[in-house]
Amino acid sequence: MDWLSGSWIEERFKNNGEPFTINLNVMRNQMKPKDPLRDKSFSFAVRIVKLYKILTQERKEFIISKQLMRSGTNPGAMVREARNAGSGKDFIHKFGIAQKETGESMYWLKLLKATNYINQEEFDSIYNDAEEILKILTSSLKTKKKNLN
Repeated sequence: MDWLSGSWIEERFKNNGEPFTINLNVMRNQMKPKDPLRDKSFSFAVRIVKLYKILTQERKEFIISKQLMRSGTNPGAMVREARNAGSGKDFIHKFGIAQKETGESMYWLKLLKATNYINQEEFDSIYNDAEEILKILTSSLKTKKKNLN
């Protein structure tokens, strides 16, 4: 289960016939300044992409996996957009979308588990990441809304 790893992604897939690895720790260090939510949502998106590849290539599941791909990669993009928001209300709007998409991803993950496309270990690993991201987003939204008033 190489896609479960948060630090190294093994040479599971080939790029034009050549093996490749991604060191997420190096990628994180290149993304300065430190932003735990940005890092966690990006790592989650990478894991979602890897899971999508496994679901479509190995487990021949195409419908739910596409929904998960869309919702699971969105929070990272919304967090990035929110950091460049023109106003507090725009920031809240972007984080709100990220919050909803994270919740949707959790639904698709539960459905994949319930239909035996992913096992309990796979589910627990990635679902816990989604819960952590959702908690950070919810807390950030509450704080920002309070500070706007």
